[in-house]
Amino acid sequence: MSELHDIPTGQADPYLQVQPATPARRLTSEAEAIATARRLAAEFRREAIQRDRERRLPVAELDAFSQSGLWSIVVPREYGGLGASYRTVGEVFKLISAADGSLGQLPQNHFVVLAHIGFDASEEQKRFFFDLALSGARFGNAFSERSSKNVADFQTRIEPDGDGFVVSGQKFFSTGALLAHWIPIVAVDAEGRPQLAVVPRDTPGLKVINDWSSFGQRTTASGTVLIDQVRVPASRVVPIWKAFERPTAGGPISQFIQAAIDAGLARGALDDTLDYVRRHTRPWIDSGLEKASEDPYILQQLGDLQVRLRAAEAVLDLAADAIDLALREPSEDSVAEASIRTAEAKVLTTEVAILASNRLFELAGARSTLEEYGLDRHWRNARVHTLHDPVRWKYHILGNYLLNGVKPPRHPWN
Repeated sequence: MSELHDIPTGQADPYLQVQPATPARRLTSEAEAIATARRLAAEFRREAIQRDRERRLPVAELDAFSQSGLWSIVVPREYGGLGASYRTVGEVFKLISAADGSLGQLPQNHFVVLAHIGFDASEEQKRFFFDLALSGARFGNAFSERSSKNVADFQTRIEPDGDGFVVSGQKFFSTGALLAHWIPIVAVDAEGRPQLAVVPRDTPGLKVINDWSSFGQRTTASGTVLIDQVRVPASRVVPIWKAFERPTAGGPISQFIQAAIDAGLARGALDDTLDYVRRHTRPWIDSGLEKASEDPYILQQLGDLQVRLRAAEAVLDLAADAIDLALREPSEDSVAEASIRTAEAKVLTTEVAILASNRLFELAGARSTLEEYGLDRHWRNARVHTLHDPVRWKYHILGNYLLNGVKPPRHPWN
């Protein structure tokens, strides 16, 4: 079982990741990317229940995932990548998240970092970081903080120091950091602008603690990162504040990935509902039926779930198309449209993930709650991941845009 506490002094960090020993695979088409995700999803599904139950981190699975080439599909073609559409990105996240919600979430910040490298980095930085991603390197994250006034009130500071910088602070919700090769740290400068300082996982002064104790998304290791006077060369600092000073798809991309994970969680819950009802659920005593799969009320409820999931995935595809357009033709209008479509998708995927994981038990029956089936992970994962940002504010920006023509504020949560 993974330890939920700090590593004792004097012991080596068992999760310390070094650069991959062999280069990752290079995928040559979006069809190949989706086929690869389907194959990996089938493999990851096999021990998903045991990993969740034991809080066993998916180290081997994560290596297979990043070495497959899927973690670099958004690297632009001019830098040697596939330059995949966001419809393909969404399908990859849905497939993996349906099999194992934690594995589906682990690359979310890696993809966001790659987007910001594209928006804000210098040409030299783009070549360096995109080459790392193509080689199979994983970027974790040290973005959010636990006790700040709000999610954008960063207390972590970056200050000039000689020919580089020094960063100090503390982070939480650091999904992917424990098992990353590089950790991007969001810190604010003297002018209050967020900068991204990207450092190797073994950098002196950087400490990742496996203290994630949430009841859901148990094996994301989304715990604490301590940053104590970490030295960062100037060449590894990216001015990510610029992405929100001008219209870019930075916010929509971050939110789109969240929505795709939620759609995958809903898909996984529905798949397991169908399987359980077919094999185990008994018909109700008053139905006069031989099999629960003939129960008209169960059929109606399943049909309702399918329609809601189809609708959520369809709007997610519309959001993907809007993001692709905003990337090709960035403007105030195209970025606002991408934010609006993504907000619509986030509302629908949140609702269907929670509904599907809750209705699973209503349709499957009391016996489905037994620990041996591990079905509770669907509800726990959906409930935890959908808390990433409040859907009630999605409704607000949608209504304000529709009625008053007010474009959504530009930040990572829109």
